[in-house]
Amino acid sequence: MYHRFEENKYPSTNIRMEVFKNQIEIIKRKNIDFVSLNEFNDKFKNPKDHKKILLTIDDAFQSFYENAWPYLKKNKIPFILFVSTEPVGKPGYMTWKQIKEIEKENFATIGNHSHSHEYLVDFSFDHFKNDIDKSIVIFKKELGYNPIYFSYPFGEYSLKQKKYISKNFKYAFGQNSGVIDINKDKYELPRFPINEKYGDLERFKFLINLLPFQFKNFFPENKLVSKNNNPPEMVVEFFDKQQNIDKINCFSNEGNKWEKSNIEIKDNKLFVKFREKFNFRRGRINCSLNDVDGWRWFGFQFTVKID
Repeated sequence: MYHRFEENKYPSTNIRMEVFKNQIEIIKRKNIDFVSLNEFNDKFKNPKDHKKILLTIDDAFQSFYENAWPYLKKNKIPFILFVSTEPVGKPGYMTWKQIKEIEKENFATIGNHSHSHEYLVDFSFDHFKNDIDKSIVIFKKELGYNPIYFSYPFGEYSLKQKKYISKNFKYAFGQNSGVIDINKDKYELPRFPINEKYGDLERFKFLINLLPFQFKNFFPENKLVSKNNNPPEMVVEFFDKQQNIDKINCFSNEGNKWEKSNIEIKDNKLFVKFREKFNFRRGRINCSLNDVDGWRWFGFQFTVKID
């Protein structure tokens, strides 16, 4: 997941083009293919025999069009560009003419990123619904269709909002980290954020070598946390005869500090006993397993309502 390119005064959302090009070269040297969006859609539920990479870019900043787009176009590298309809054409953002230029290429796909790009979980449901509906109307007017891919602004959503998104889109991406496999929820797809802080080449090499961490169920289904369930009771249910789950380690940021999580493995389930309440807007937990085939990884993000 990328945002800005060569906007170096925004390091938390920016990547330098030299680093970006080096990351692409690392992928190529490892002979890892980029997945086309037609293939992603057609074969999502079919087991893959090898890993593929999907690039996603959120927000449609002008810096993407000026800096990354020429490189991606020259190399015909597939990607999704997630567009929020309200900022289009404003200073720092792409225009509809530029978006349409990109959209006509068969390796480029446009996704929906809401209308306002606000903190949608702070909206009433009617306000949220109106925001999404407005974006759909604008996409149909400008492109002739509503994209099948959606990206939650800031990776935040409630269960009710997720269900509404599932009625209007085929896939939705969050900002929780992990590797997609056939068992992942199509409306909570993970992505690894890449920026100046989390985009160095050694970390990038580690990320593209990660394997999917499969699981059967996750609780709670609602990722929105309020004062009544902070911290949440988290349980991950694995598949029968899944190997080495006793070797899992998890780290979480409750109390606004990253430390090793208190976990218990029992009856093929992972129980997380959070140390204290989440006091930051986005609560995260990442779990990994050094398996026989390599490192496996899954991450979750809770959206925390702070009163």
